[in-house]
Amino acid sequence: MQKISLSTNLKVSSLGLGCSSMSHGYGPRERDDETSKAVIRRAVEFGVDLFDTADVYGPWTNEELLGEALEAHRGDVIVATKCGLVAGPGGKFSRDGSPAHLRRACEGSLKRLRVEAIDLYQLHRVDPAVPIEETWGALAQLVAEGKVRNLGISHATVAELDLVHRVHPIAAVQYELSVWAKHNRADVLPWCRENGVGFLAFAPIGRGFLAGRVTGASLDEGDSRARDPRFGAEAARVNEAIVAGLRVVAARHDATPAQVAIAWALAQGDNVVPIPGTRTMRWLHENVAAADLRLTPEDLREIEDLPAPMGYMSWDNARFPAFPAG
Repeated sequence: MQKISLSTNLKVSSLGLGCSSMSHGYGPRERDDETSKAVIRRAVEFGVDLFDTADVYGPWTNEELLGEALEAHRGDVIVATKCGLVAGPGGKFSRDGSPAHLRRACEGSLKRLRVEAIDLYQLHRVDPAVPIEETWGALAQLVAEGKVRNLGISHATVAELDLVHRVHPIAAVQYELSVWAKHNRADVLPWCRENGVGFLAFAPIGRGFLAGRVTGASLDEGDSRARDPRFGAEAARVNEAIVAGLRVVAARHDATPAQVAIAWALAQGDNVVPIPGTRTMRWLHENVAAADLRLTPEDLREIEDLPAPMGYMSWDNARFPAFPAG
């Protein structure tokens, strides 16, 4: 698998593995820690070396699972986790960007991940109650102490990116980016290119919808995707046209819609690393194979011309507190 430079200090496989669905957010059907650990270890065998989690996934259990699964691969993989969100009752989240909380969160993540330093420590959400320079300065101090190697941030505005990048360099930003979530190409992605910052694209398969195998009707009780308007009955009927278009492109390459969706994300820039999530071996094999799929200019034009999705929303927990913290 090819390598991509997220920053001058951080080079990773062209595809990462998002681990949140193994412990968090989606419904409990097929959730199995032993299977998930096997999927993580097989990903390493395939050349995947970037694994993304967060302390709020579970909460805490996803970091514990990843720490156990990767214990034999210390030094060979990049572990990325996040801080700054706090799980509350009813699946809701609050933000805490205070230096005291971030230090406690870091110490907890180090223990759960079983590492001496976190390769990429990401601020999950900006806390409006704390000056962002104070939050970022506290994270920079963790780097100075050797507890963190690189800093990242998720769901920040371009103005916030400018501000924190001056305090301490950003190695990577993380946002949703997919065929049905293209909005970050207008501002965040160009900012990353201009500043030599990597872009981690989460949910490149549209949380399973773009693979053509998940609809609102197929979701477990308690699956957070049921609250995503894109999975609603009316929106899903409209959005199926996007999947149909991906199938047309996939047929030309003897591929699947999911692989085309991942390849599209890869085509958005040489600093873009999709981090599709899965908890099954079958879909891991399919996703990893997408790293070798090269879309033609004609393919990309066809995908650009697909209908706009119905029901897109921001996954910012300030507006949608019960939704998963992607």
